[in-house]
Amino acid sequence: MSLLTARLPFPRPDASTLVSRVISKTESVLPFKLKKNLLEKALNQAFKQPLEDDEFYFLEGQQLGLEVTDLAIRVVISCEDEQLIVCASDTADAWIKGEARDFLILANREQDPDTLFFQRRLLIEGNTELGLAVKNLLDSVDWDEMPSTMRKGIELASRLPL
Repeated sequence: MSLLTARLPFPRPDASTLVSRVISKTESVLPFKLKKNLLEKALNQAFKQPLEDDEFYFLEGQQLGLEVTDLAIRVVISCEDEQLIVCASDTADAWIKGEARDFLILANREQDPDTLFFQRRLLIEGNTELGLAVKNLLDSVDWDEMPSTMRKGIELASRLPL
């Protein structure tokens, strides 16, 4: 075998690496205003009942950051007039951090929030009181009342090799 015909063993990325790259690259080029509009609509639709019941009162005037560490996605949210809003700021009073798979496990109710936090798969940094209030709210939400499109989207995302 000559040098010209020899094949070097280049590592091939697995499916999870490819999906992660596509998601993080796509997220990084989308304009903030588009992400803000889409995310606010989805969040307010998903948490319509808890918002109407004023269960997000603790987030008024506070900023909560969510970071999907393996996808390099960071978003800061707050609550104003019973509506969740996405903030342009990159600073937050508290951060909840974890990998995409663990957030999907939480959303699918495959494990309760306490387990994910105690196993340190999801982390709270900063104002832990705010982070714990969010964790407790997530634990009390009836996920079966979420819009079916939201539930189907979460189920579909869970099948991706992240």
